[in-house]
Amino acid sequence: MADKQPKGKFPKAIPFIMGNEIAERFSFYGMRSILTVFLVAYFFNPAANPALSTIADAKANELTHLFVTLAYFMPMIGGIAADWFFGKYKVILYVSIFYSLGTLILALSTHNLTLFVTGLVVVAIAAGGIKSCVSANVGDQFDKTNQHLLSKMYGWFYVAINVGGTLSPIFVPILYNRFGPGVAFGVPGILMCIATIIFWLGRKKYVKVPPSGPKKENFVSISLYAIQKLFSRKPGQTVWQAVGEKYSAQAIDGVQAVYRILAVFAFTPIYWAMWDQNLSEWILQATKLDLHLGFGINILAQQVNFINPLFVVALTPVFTYAIFPFFERIGIKTTPLKRIGTGLLLIGICFVVIAMVQQNIDKGGHPSVWWQILAYILLAMSEILVSVTCLEYAYTQSPPNMKSTMSALYLLGISIGNYFDTLINGSIASKGFFSNLEGASYYWFFIKVLAVFIIIYLFVAKKIPEKNYVQSAG
Repeated sequence: MADKQPKGKFPKAIPFIMGNEIAERFSFYGMRSILTVFLVAYFFNPAANPALSTIADAKANELTHLFVTLAYFMPMIGGIAADWFFGKYKVILYVSIFYSLGTLILALSTHNLTLFVTGLVVVAIAAGGIKSCVSANVGDQFDKTNQHLLSKMYGWFYVAINVGGTLSPIFVPILYNRFGPGVAFGVPGILMCIATIIFWLGRKKYVKVPPSGPKKENFVSISLYAIQKLFSRKPGQTVWQAVGEKYSAQAIDGVQAVYRILAVFAFTPIYWAMWDQNLSEWILQATKLDLHLGFGINILAQQVNFINPLFVVALTPVFTYAIFPFFERIGIKTTPLKRIGTGLLLIGICFVVIAMVQQNIDKGGHPSVWWQILAYILLAMSEILVSVTCLEYAYTQSPPNMKSTMSALYLLGISIGNYFDTLINGSIASKGFFSNLEGASYYWFFIKVLAVFIIIYLFVAKKIPEKNYVQSAG
């Protein structure tokens, strides 16, 4: 019986990979926790002129969301660079060095907007490049002897990411308040330098999967060929039959799977357009709240968002081992599509809370930060239902050769959502079409847009077929 038990240990390379990821997430979220407030205070409204508040806030939000747009667009480029040309190890190492350089530029340019924006661009490119490779690099370290430990490893990996995301919003704002932005941006940069060295020290322990080179049967090539055949196929021939004359059935099945998943992911940009405001618009709102928690404890406006990753870590096992099984026992199957739909509804309720808090502020009130904390808890619940489920859905519903593509396309949804925020805030800053979205009306606008997406989702979700490649492979 003992011989039948799974053997193997966690790969020795894992601590080096995890150290790099924790520090990178600490650096990324720590910087974001102070970025919007810093941009307003040092560049867009240093005199704190109330008459300039709306435009200054909009400019800061616009630049913040543009930064995130680039950061979540780059995984597509980073994934291609790693898979086709350089391999994951080289991309992570070189990009980590580039990342460290970007944080150094930020720390040294807190009085020069042009140079500071240059630093943001460098960090965004680097953060995106790392994000596309690290989780896949974790999987590469496992083989048949320890494959049974992989799910546990990814569980710890997800916790590690959120540990960095939880700790940095607590400590970086304190550095910002006590020592100024140079130190606040510099400390995460120092951690990133240390993480890069740690990752390099593990170079002899990594399993390095070599790059495969450009694939002939890739998603873009097949899709373009399908468009061509739409107008030139034989009479009575379907588009995919025509495509089958040049490409394999397996490759075509993978592309069809991508389009099925994209039909679901098409509803995520509005989710992320709203979610990412907790690290920009909500922080600015928090500066106008009563930040007294009770028992003589006060919190900084830039620290409130640590509630989100904290509750994501705390509530994920609750949903997995209690809430989902409960609904299954009473006959309600919690399918991925139902979870995503519920998550969209939850972030809508979350924004209703934020909009009502803003209405109070607009009327001269000074509401308690506990209302925003409630919104953060609802946000964490929606994230578990949407983000975690989408990652699972992308993995199970796509064939093996398309899984990396789907992860990159999912992250692209975050980029698109933030670009939408950029356009709205840019219009407000330039007194354009959306300039009337001041105060609470800004949040109500997003609630209305979300409501339209939810209604469409209810119709579309019913027509999306599921094809579980994990089950069929077994």
